[in-house]
Amino acid sequence: MDSAEFDKFADEYLALHARNIAITGEQPEFFAEYKVRDVYEILAAEGRSVARILDFGAGIGSSAVYFGSYFADARLVCVDVSLRSLLLGRQRCTEGAEFVAFDGATLPFADGSVDLVFAGCVFHHIPYEKHVPILKELRRVLVPGGMLSVFEHNPLNPLTVHAVQACPFDDHAVLIRAGAMRARLRQAGFEVPSLRYRIFFPHALRGLRPLERRLTRLPLGAQYHVFATR
Repeated sequence: MDSAEFDKFADEYLALHARNIAITGEQPEFFAEYKVRDVYEILAAEGRSVARILDFGAGIGSSAVYFGSYFADARLVCVDVSLRSLLLGRQRCTEGAEFVAFDGATLPFADGSVDLVFAGCVFHHIPYEKHVPILKELRRVLVPGGMLSVFEHNPLNPLTVHAVQACPFDDHAVLIRAGAMRARLRQAGFEVPSLRYRIFFPHALRGLRPLERRLTRLPLGAQYHVFATR
């Protein structure tokens, strides 16, 4: 999907997203928060702190409030190709986040200037042939030892596939298997990407969600999380 297509859906993104995931019994905020919380818990377990975070493909800034909660001392920069999404993001997130346009190829940041790069369900919108060049660009802006966190929809989960096929702003999306994403990260020069499968139970079965920590290797979760270091 190009910037014009993203612009077209920016104003109704939240409503479309909420309608599309209604089958889960959750709101978009649930999915936005769990991703940021996952990253926070991984970094906390390793005793690592971050000063600057890049939210790549941030859209209208849905994750910004959660970065503000979990990473209160970090500076957040939200990047997207959609100028309309960035405008809406600035209006929604009046404090603590910077919104910057991305030309689709080169990030307007210096080498080694970011501690953490976060990409929440972005790469299935990006043509396959651009994955490795963009991952290399993300690696470029990371500090040595910095972390890249990539969440994607799992094409092995039938409900996920159905939701993507029914979603207007996913018309041109191509879902990516976790193994393929890990391989592309290695091609881009990242160190041993780790993988967790996520979101196994809908809201109606939320009492079972504590079990998900034992299921992260089971390739049936609705999404997966690949994280790697420079």
